[in-house]
Amino acid sequence: MMGNLVEITAADGGRFNAYVAMPEGGSGPGLVLLQEAFGVTQFMRDMADRFASDGYVVTVPDLYWRIEAGVELTDAQFDRAMDIYRQFDLNLAIDDIKATIGALRAMPEQRGGVGAVGFCLGGRLAAMAAARTDIDCAVAYYGVGITDHLAELEQVKIPLGFHFGTDDQHCAADIASIAALVERHDHMSLWMYNGADHGFANPHRGFFSPTAEELAYIRTLAIIRAAIGPKFDLEGMWEQHMYHEFVTKDAHAVLDTMVEDPYVNITSTVMGGVGHDMLLRFYKYHFCDVHPADTRIIPISRTVGVNRVVDEMIMCFTHDTEISWMLPDIEPTGRYIEVPMIVVVSFRGGKIYNEHIYFDQASVLVQAGLLDPANLPVGGIDVSRKLQDKTVMPNRLMKKWSTSEGLPLDKYPSA
Repeated sequence: MMGNLVEITAADGGRFNAYVAMPEGGSGPGLVLLQEAFGVTQFMRDMADRFASDGYVVTVPDLYWRIEAGVELTDAQFDRAMDIYRQFDLNLAIDDIKATIGALRAMPEQRGGVGAVGFCLGGRLAAMAAARTDIDCAVAYYGVGITDHLAELEQVKIPLGFHFGTDDQHCAADIASIAALVERHDHMSLWMYNGADHGFANPHRGFFSPTAEELAYIRTLAIIRAAIGPKFDLEGMWEQHMYHEFVTKDAHAVLDTMVEDPYVNITSTVMGGVGHDMLLRFYKYHFCDVHPADTRIIPISRTVGVNRVVDEMIMCFTHDTEISWMLPDIEPTGRYIEVPMIVVVSFRGGKIYNEHIYFDQASVLVQAGLLDPANLPVGGIDVSRKLQDKTVMPNRLMKKWSTSEGLPLDKYPSA
């Protein structure tokens, strides 16, 4: 955990605890994280730490304190969670959220705006906070009972996002009304996740969906970043990372551009590493200083997102030295090779968290003379040439291509 407990004074004089997580940089915009019906659980603290790693001062108030302080339940204690939920006063909770926002704004580490993100019960509270407090943006994950507040939400002027799974029976009856609300307001967004159920963002629950969770987090981050920041130069950090990979060839400098516990997946050859020490070893002995002297990169496209950079490129070189991460244990063939690549770089805050690297290994093997392309649907250097020039003749590997010549091209042929 990155955080610690602080005490907040409620409007009526009572006191309650909140978990606070700080960003590595020491300051940042504020974020109030609002609990599920199970209380301030490990999931909530983990999410606070994750948002903190992306540059936020995060506060998770214990909103059950008026009933019972420190509640932390699991699915196995569902009946007890529902019993506490039935005693829960939503209006008093909003008062406590306002007190939390005030305490957050008073922290010297908090700079700029304040947003709110909530899950389940907290999703409903995040939507209510958008209507009743002075926050700058809000995101609700599978919020229950949101349709009880539609009249209030019509007046919301700040960015507001909603996440729901298509299989969520707890919220299914509300989706149409929320979708209609969002349709009327350009600053609101609704995302549905196919096959996801209630609680899909929580890895401690049976309905956890890692793909839905990751996509929802990116979309949440996009709303928050656009509204309150912080801004990071992701492209500049990626350029610095590559500079140390291919120019200075300094493995320690490469790792300085990454978070403390990064990972790299080179999927085509199952190479890379997990964690600082393994990656330092990988970069130092198997990546930074293994590339041929004539290695060059031809950029094709680049997409910069809220927490990702995606590069489409071609790597060119003469295979005059062993490249252990691409052609492990293969003696230099002396052949010139061009490799189309996609690199997906994920960031936590302003530093690199992971790299997913994809390339056409079949075309590498063909160009190196290690794979006979006869009677196989694989290409050689023509793969990279096609990427650079759209007019290069396509479909040469498809023997049936000639059979469609002259056939009708009507989009809607008659019966």
